[in-house]
Amino acid sequence: MPTDILPHHHNDNQGAEQLKKMLDKKENFQTVAEVFKLLGDSSRIRIYWLLCHCEECVINISALVDMTSPAVSHHLRQLKDRGLIVSRREGKEVYYKASDTEQSQLLHLAIEKIMEITCPET
Repeated sequence: MPTDILPHHHNDNQGAEQLKKMLDKKENFQTVAEVFKLLGDSSRIRIYWLLCHCEECVINISALVDMTSPAVSHHLRQLKDRGLIVSRREGKEVYYKASDTEQSQLLHLAIEKIMEITCPET
């Protein structure tokens, strides 16, 4: 987008064209919004954070986060559908952990940094 199309000219619009190209990729922003919406539930964030640190089965996750197994399974399904966690079966047991993707690692880091900044230990 040439800067002469902008309604106001402030002499600092050199990057406007590049910004406009990114802003026009609405599907990318929708994807980010869906991830943030998924993490808009504190129980799901707790489960996800836990699985960033260990691999566990539903029963143990339920005990650690003090939730019922069906509730935990519901959250796990949503996290797994979004690709933030993975599972593996061993006999009758299914184990879950955070996926080893750049997106998952970045979200884990962001959660920990936000907690560090906003929830200082007393």
